[in-house]
Amino acid sequence: MRAVFLDRDSLDTGDLDFSALERVCGTLQYHAATERDEVCTRIQGAGIVISNKVMLDAETLRQAQELQLICIAATGTNNVDLDAARTRGLVVSNCRGYGTQSVAQHAIMLMLTVATSFNAYQRELRAGAWQQARQFCLLDHPIRELGGRVLGIVGYGELGRATAQLAQAFGMQVRIAALPGRPAGEGRVPLAELLSQVDVLSLHCPLTAETRGLIGAAELAAMKSDAILINTARGGLVDEAALVAALRRGRLGGAGVDVLSVEPPLAGNPLLVDDLPNLIVTPHNAWGSREARQRLVDQLVENVQAFIAGAPRRVVI
Repeated sequence: MRAVFLDRDSLDTGDLDFSALERVCGTLQYHAATERDEVCTRIQGAGIVISNKVMLDAETLRQAQELQLICIAATGTNNVDLDAARTRGLVVSNCRGYGTQSVAQHAIMLMLTVATSFNAYQRELRAGAWQQARQFCLLDHPIRELGGRVLGIVGYGELGRATAQLAQAFGMQVRIAALPGRPAGEGRVPLAELLSQVDVLSLHCPLTAETRGLIGAAELAAMKSDAILINTARGGLVDEAALVAALRRGRLGGAGVDVLSVEPPLAGNPLLVDDLPNLIVTPHNAWGSREARQRLVDQLVENVQAFIAGAPRRVVI
């Protein structure tokens, strides 16, 4: 069965082993990236299509007459028209849990970076402030310990749990928010109630109709003025303009985000400013450790093997 990988460069920097995937697929054709007008041509005659972010819409799937299996090289499935795939009787498998440790450690890194004013001190060092100081150290920006602080987790799945476990090693107290539309209780606190209690709020929930804009101006105003917001989930969870406004007004102690509402931010973004010392933005690379990316490739192998054996794994539909 012929297989095609539409956007290999979205996860490979030349440091991954694809040999097992090549063996199980038999004939595997790689493309570094694929533009929308190239998709139909490239998947013609393929029984297996592997895609990370390349869109596979209803018309594209209709034309791919030999297609049997879609392997999503990610967890999110929004790049595939699942209804159209279901109508065609296609199997769609995704990958899950491959980046848990990478994302969790990145969330903790963002907390530490903001809590210690790391970026502000680095800027002062490069500007020569320490070299010209009268004292042996610089203490111009707040340095906060995580120990004893309250961490609120929004989205207590695999990623939220892993982040909570690492935070507890720093002595943080973990509290869990109930997602919108889900009941509180069983250790979960309504988000509106939790906001005023936390020193750090870390987002790990999916982006849905219920969670879009989950953290807006009202929610930010309800948080402590020195609280920290961390988002390694999806950019659309946060009103980005409201976040910048809260930081400028001193209504929030800081923020660390790995995701934006539109990626890549070709038209700019309110968070891409360079004059906020208590804001750090990373380019959606929390998941990107080599180990995590290799686990993703290994799951692609497992998904293809299982499909060929007649018992598909990690099946979306």
